[in-house]
Amino acid sequence: MPRQNRVNPFGEIIATQDRGMFMGNRGVLHDQEGQIQRAWQGKRWLVCVLEFRGRKRTVMSPRHYTELFFLDEATALAAGHRPCAECRRERFNAFRHAWQSEDPPTADEIDNRLHTQRLAPDKKKKVHLANLADLPNGVFVKMADWGENAYLVWNDKLLLWTPAGYSGQKKRPHDVKVVVLTPKSTVEAIRAGYVPEIHPSAMGAR
Repeated sequence: MPRQNRVNPFGEIIATQDRGMFMGNRGVLHDQEGQIQRAWQGKRWLVCVLEFRGRKRTVMSPRHYTELFFLDEATALAAGHRPCAECRRERFNAFRHAWQSEDPPTADEIDNRLHTQRLAPDKKKKVHLANLADLPNGVFVKMADWGENAYLVWNDKLLLWTPAGYSGQKKRPHDVKVVVLTPKSTVEAIRAGYVPEIHPSAMGAR
């Protein structure tokens, strides 16, 4: 049975055999048997590389942070994570310089802001509404009439997210309001020039 350690654009931690391009964490979420007991611990939600300086980890070791995996960076950003300042320092700096504030924020300032934008009072994912035509590439949305699926905004298309990759596309409608999964501040950072890394299947989705 696959472990429950893969994250979808809704921020949910799911079990699937499919892996992804990035790892990350939200703290210690599993118990001694490797079972997920909580959705997050603390405000520092990271997106990390799969390999860094030869470090080796045993996935879901007791009392160590829970290794989470993402299809791509756009998925991780939609779930409420941000680039790690250690293993992805260059990307973290690009993210913070695209952040909409008077001065580039610290990691703690980013984490505090994101924490208010990714969780509603009932601890479920916080979303917001926006005009689809105004959203930049790399943002995730949910369409009211298209079921409970997540779609990546990509040029004039919306690409259907699946754990294995982007499996289909629909023409991007105009002048419609959509539910935006990516936190507001991250959307603005993307709009300001931060380009999320996208899974290669986006180029061939049909």
